Amino acid sequence: MHSEIMPQDLTAWRERGAQVIDVREPWEYANGRVPGSVNVPLGEFIGRMSELKSPIVLTCASGARSAAAAEYLDRHGYAEVANLVGGMHLWEDSGLPVER
Repeated sequence: MHSEIMPQDLTAWRERGAQVIDVREPWEYANGRVPGSVNVPLGEFIGRMSELKSPIVLTCASGARSAAAAEYLDRHGYAEVANLVGGMHLWEDSGLPVER
């Protein structure tokens, strides 16, 4: 089962080597993202799963699309998966840095 993490928990996951995968559309990603994240739009997700290595933190705008992606990875044997609660909305509201 995947974890649900708050924005301030991301540092600890990154220290363990986590990839941050943003499942939003490219135009959403271009408007602002978690620094260092990689864009793998939900529509391409299944075809690009070979690029994903645990641990993984998934994000989107609100946390809904990334939660669906996290559940999918759970069902396909990925051991360490987390969903970023609140997505980019909560990330920005928390005053964390945004890469553009």
